[in-house]
Parts: sequence; C-alpha cells; structure tokens
Amino acid sequence: MAARLHELYKTDVTPGLKEQFSYENAMAIPRLQKIVLSMGIGDAHDEKAKLETTMEQLSLIAGQKPAITRARRSVSNFNLRKGMTVGLKVTLRGARMYEFLDRLVTVAIPRVKDFRGLNPNGFDGRGNYSMGIAEQSIFPEIDPANITFTQGMNITMQTSAETDEEARELLRRLGMPFRES
Repeated sequence: MAARLHELYKTDVTPGLKEQFSYENAMAIPRLQKIVLSMGIGDAHDEKAKLETTMEQLSLIAGQKPAITRARRSVSNFNLRKGMTVGLKVTLRGARMYEFLDRLVTVAIPRVKDFRGLNPNGFDGRGNYSMGIAEQSIFPEIDPANITFTQGMNITMQTSAETDEEARELLRRLGMPFRES
C-alpha cells in the first residue's frame, strides 16, 4: 500500500503544480527525492550509553538504522580527533520518506510548543529545504519518560525543483506549515 502523502502527490499536487507553473512535460514537475535526518551528538563520543540511546531514538523516529558519521580531521580547539564519532544520519527515500513526512507534518510539528509556522527562508537556492528541531520529544515514537537528555536534529528535504519558489509550493501542497513572510 502506498503512503498517504504519495497518493496525495499523485492525485492533487502534480496537477496543481502543472497548472500553476505551466509544465509541458510531466517529468519536469518537482518531486521530493529524499529526506536526510541528522543529529550531532556532541560529547557522546566519550559516553557509549549516550550514543546508543541517541542511535535508538533516531532509528525509532526514522524507521531505519542510522549511519554513524565520523570526524574527517582533527580540531584541537574542540578536543576532536580524526575518526571520532560526531553524529548520526539517516537518508529516507520512497515510501519511508513519504510516511516520515506525513508523521512530521500531521503529528510532530503540531506538538511543538508556541509554534507559529516554519521559516519560509530555509531554502538553499536550488530547491532544497532545511529545518531544525530543538528536541526529539515531539515525535510520538519517543517515550517522554525515557528521555534522559534533549537532543535536536536537522531535517533536509531534497527536491527536484529548480527554484525555491517551485520547491516551496511543492512542500506547501504536501502540508508543510510555512509561516507567512
């Protein structure tokens, strides 16, 4: 069974974007390519338990096991040595990507305290959108009783759109609650 947002994309978003931007070819219509979730783990390279907890929480949120990212070079000011664990990341594509976006838009973002909309300026000039989340407890998969420390994460959505305007409209039609500028 296809994800709900993928069906919405096929039935409502594609015809709407084709009409709004006057695409002649169906392959020119922007689509979501991947979503990357990443967490910096700070000083967890010293604490194995913190790394394991963070890894478990990110795998619950994403639905797949995260990859460990390591430092590419040493930085003496941060007591960081080449090869030390510095973060975790997960790349979501296909059905998992649409299911995650659906949970993010309908369940997680409305749980943010004093939420006034996402920053519409988070685009990079090439149609990709990045946003940050201050704590992992907004996801219903995470049990608040088991949280020993708060951990933020970055979420990047890569689209096939050529301009930020096209990407913003694609994500808005998929349900992203952008703040009015």
